[in-house]
Amino acid sequence: MKKINLACIIEDDPTHVYITKRFLNLSGLVESILICSNGKDAFDKLKSIISNGERLPELILLDLNMPIWDGWQFLDAFKTIPIEQKIQIFIVTSSDSEADKERAKQYNINSNYIVKPITLEKLKETVFAA
Repeated sequence: MKKINLACIIEDDPTHVYITKRFLNLSGLVESILICSNGKDAFDKLKSIISNGERLPELILLDLNMPIWDGWQFLDAFKTIPIEQKIQIFIVTSSDSEADKERAKQYNINSNYIVKPITLEKLKETVFAA
């Protein structure tokens, strides 16, 4: 498996941030982790990274239900950024809704849909197997 230089966790719940970050670190496959508390925060940070000529995350783990901008609002805004680099986006959410899974297909991330609770095994089976 290829090592990921930068991963981004977009999640408002500190407990889920802690757990996800811990599992990414335990995997040994992630060099650095960027934490964003909502979709707007993430969008602004990514635009800043681009403006500064820095390398974008190779992996984004995105919650759907967050304040300010939810995951869907982030995805809509993210589509507008001209990006040449390939970024893997995985939805990590407590929603097991078929409607949400169908909606995710519009963003070409239907197979990258992980229902919480996240585990190291789920990360290995999905994120690091992609």
